[in-house]
Amino acid sequence: MFKLRPYQQQAVEAVYGHLRTRDDNPCVVLPTGTGKSVVLAQIAADSVQRWSGRVLILAHVKELLEQNADKIRRLCPELDVGVYSAGLNRRDTYHSVIAAGIQSVYKRAEELGAFDIVTVDEAHLIAPDGEGMYRSFLADAQIINPNLRIIGLTATPFRMKGGLICKPENMLNHICYEAGLKEMIAQGYLSPLISKSGRAEADLDDLHIRGGEFIASEAEAAMDEETLVNSACREIIELTRDRKSVLIFTSGIEHCRHVAEKITAFSGHECGIVTGETPAWERAELIARFKGEKVQDDFFTDKPRLKYLANVNVLTTGFDAENTDCIVLLRPTNSAGLLVQMVGRGTRLFPGKTNCLILDYGGNIMRHGPVDMIRVKEPGNGGGEAPAKTCPECRSVIYAGYMTCPDCGYVFPPPKQQKITSKAESSGILSGQTSYTDHEVNGVYYAVHHKRGAPEDAPRTMRVEYGIGFMQSISEWVCPEHSGWVRAKFESWWRNRSKVPPPQTADEAVKLASDGALAVPRKIIVKSVAGEKYDRVVDYEIGPVPDYALEPGWNDSDPYNDSNDFDEDDIPF
Repeated sequence: MFKLRPYQQQAVEAVYGHLRTRDDNPCVVLPTGTGKSVVLAQIAADSVQRWSGRVLILAHVKELLEQNADKIRRLCPELDVGVYSAGLNRRDTYHSVIAAGIQSVYKRAEELGAFDIVTVDEAHLIAPDGEGMYRSFLADAQIINPNLRIIGLTATPFRMKGGLICKPENMLNHICYEAGLKEMIAQGYLSPLISKSGRAEADLDDLHIRGGEFIASEAEAAMDEETLVNSACREIIELTRDRKSVLIFTSGIEHCRHVAEKITAFSGHECGIVTGETPAWERAELIARFKGEKVQDDFFTDKPRLKYLANVNVLTTGFDAENTDCIVLLRPTNSAGLLVQMVGRGTRLFPGKTNCLILDYGGNIMRHGPVDMIRVKEPGNGGGEAPAKTCPECRSVIYAGYMTCPDCGYVFPPPKQQKITSKAESSGILSGQTSYTDHEVNGVYYAVHHKRGAPEDAPRTMRVEYGIGFMQSISEWVCPEHSGWVRAKFESWWRNRSKVPPPQTADEAVKLASDGALAVPRKIIVKSVAGEKYDRVVDYEIGPVPDYALEPGWNDSDPYNDSNDFDEDDIPF
């Protein structure tokens, strides 16, 4: 018998614990590349050999069901494994374990007979309501055996169009085990993910959402603009010079052909194309060449391997090419699940592969956040507090839907439209990933900060706000009234900017700074950590230190006006 990895064993035990103690159906969440098929094989083997049960393994594409059947045969050669798939021309019905394509069996539950366990690979594809092939088959299977238990496995516990897959009213009801993507990378089971920034940018704002996703025709029209394609393809070639296998997700068939044409012309390397219109034999050949497998032409001459392979909605789930070391997202998606599935094509380990580069031209990382920290809101149910915003004129907190402030009459500008860029996003693909950005400073503003709810004698801070562009700023807080290391840090910060001794209070610091006692920074360096709310100023390019002299009795004047103070919601600690 094969040996499970620790997390795979934990997943199997969690399933058994759920089945023993609960009456509903469990789901296991394992990132792409961590061996869901091994977990399936162990559950199948135990069900048949230990408990004399019968198991059906459902998948939505023949590649997945072939993979699952082959894995079980190799790991458990003693099991009687059959396949039911029209695409594979197999219709086995009497085996103790059957791997089946849902398209082939969803109307044939009675033909297959009773099962004790049904496992669903890529369980996020089960429809949320009474429609769909999975629900149709499982409803019939439960009539045949009312004691049937259903086990789901997926890398994304939410549907492509939003909404969690586990609810009391759903086919799957509870996540019994979940392994995190970042955790699996840290333990060496998956390839690290990195992202890299690009240069040229084009803002397009005509995308609309239908059924939870961007309208396909609009997304393709936006991404298939000539200048955008040229710019992005040239950059892709430049950023992937040291990459071996680049998988490209595009927004439509014509866009895919356009991208492949440009990649081929600019790089001198053929870029393959896989769409829903690609014949099965051609798809298989292109994938084999992309994986580096031997493929010959009609004259028995080896065809060159493919470095670039572009596709449209095909190679997201069920596609396994461990050698993929770059994922290019030349399509925007409003689906967090689809983003995770696309990125997951590059997480598998492969000899000589040190990491997988993610190039995002659809703003997806910015839209959904790091792929290991995605949280999904239920459609039609925002949950939590009603959305709010702050009026920049009177500082009233009002409902986000107001276009005019009810307190002062301020008219808000139109909301920014969805933007697509022709440069690869530099946002961290995983939480904790760090980037540094230089910003020219065009103004500095100072204010005393009172922490709401703190005692009257609590130390106050000085907020320093750096203007870095039109209506843009970055803030930091320094602490003249604190003691110990924090006070020492403030003194160092102050002495780098002023010939005046460091003040003892926040009021004094603000008055001196506003009077010109501090050097003005020309540039700041800002540290951004994916998944964290606030950016941090970590370095500066300081202008000349001014020759500022204190006037006698300067600190006897009135403290700085409280109207310039900020509340504690602005401070990140």
